[in-house]
Formats: sequence, structure tokens, C-alpha cells
Amino acid sequence: MKKLYPSAKQALEGVVADGQLLAVGGFGLCGIPEALIDALRDSGAQGLTVISNNAGVDGFGLGKLLETRQIKKMISSYVGENKEFERQYLAGELELEFTPQGTLAEKLRAGGAGIPAFFTKTGVGTIVAEGKELREFDGETYVMERSLVPDVSLVKAHRADKSGNLQFRLTARNFNPAAATAGKVCVVEVEEVVEIGEIAPDDIHLPGIYVHRIVHNPNPEKRIEKRTITEKTEKQGA
Repeated sequence: MKKLYPSAKQALEGVVADGQLLAVGGFGLCGIPEALIDALRDSGAQGLTVISNNAGVDGFGLGKLLETRQIKKMISSYVGENKEFERQYLAGELELEFTPQGTLAEKLRAGGAGIPAFFTKTGVGTIVAEGKELREFDGETYVMERSLVPDVSLVKAHRADKSGNLQFRLTARNFNPAAATAGKVCVVEVEEVVEIGEIAPDDIHLPGIYVHRIVHNPNPEKRIEKRTITEKTEKQGA
């Protein structure tokens, strides 16, 4: 089965559609599938529900899809770096399902493992638990969380072989493996493509069985979300 596609646009053809539930890997701007997000914007798909830790920043990452109003709902744990996200939510233009970060990761992991729901103490006694089933175990109250199984997952990895075996790089791994395993269809963007067998088995972070399509993007922008530097001060003379 040929998994490598010549462009992000072609990798999404016949895969994305209006009204879908999508998972997008990344954390802030680290490890986001930049080319696939651009291709999703250009596809014109509307009414999307997107699972992602956050929605990028204004004008970059998922922020581009907020600007074009293609996202109707976000399932996220953090929204603080995107003013348009905040504006749309407060204006009632964007639905938001706040989810604790660890719970969000587990909802994706469980979805990929075929587990429909699980119980957690996180969120008990807060608005996170409103409308959800509560149950006691060993004298402690837990809230039931439904797993997430997106129609499509858009993922970023550092390297892939032509069979779809993936290798992630440092913190850019973040939510990407969980998003990849949860999706019914997984499209991955990588900086390097190698022949089958060139990645040692012990260096494979995600088996190719989870990957359906691959697109090569050798030069992503990798924008820094918030650059912080230390100013140098001149030493006082004697």
C-alpha cells in the first residue's frame, strides 16, 4: 500500500469533509503539522470539531482555521495564547469543551486502545464534571470520561519510513502519538522520509499500522510561540 503523497493537499483529498471530528497533534506551536493545517484550511471544510491541546496563536497553526471560521468547536485544555480564540468564545461564536490536560491525553489514548470510557478523580466537584456520571470506588468519587475517536488525525513526526513507521523528536512528540492511534484515519507530516528498514526497530516510536498517509515537508517554519531572552548588562568599571 502506497502511503507517501506528493503534497499535503493531495494527502487530505477524500479524507476531510464538513462536520468531522479531527485531532491535531502538537503543544502550542511545538510539533504541529504546519503543512497539513494549511491544506485543511485550503480544503474549505466547514463545521469542524477539533481536538487539540490548544489552538495555536493568532495567524499561525490552528489559529488560521479560527480566522476562516472553519472550526465550530474546540476540545482543548488551554486557550491563553490566542486572542481570536478568546474573542470567539466570549462572543458565543465558538463552542469550547474544556478538558484537563491529562484527561485529554487519556481520552485520546483510550480511544486508540478501544476503551470507550474511563473514570478519573480529575475534575470532580468542578464544572468539568457537570452532566457526567459520578461513581464511588473505595470511598472516593470519580467522574466518567468518554474516550475520543476522531474521524481524522493530523500528526507531525520527525521521520517516517515508507511503511509509515514513525520517529518523533524530543518534546515535539507531545500529543502526536496519542492523536495518531485514536484517529480512524491518520495523516502524518514528516521532515524526513527514509526507506523501509532504515529506522532501527528500537527507534520506532509509533508503528506504521496506525499511519494511512504521509506527506514530506522538509522545511517547516517551526515558529517560536513566545521568545524570551536575557538582556546582557555591561559590567561597571572599577
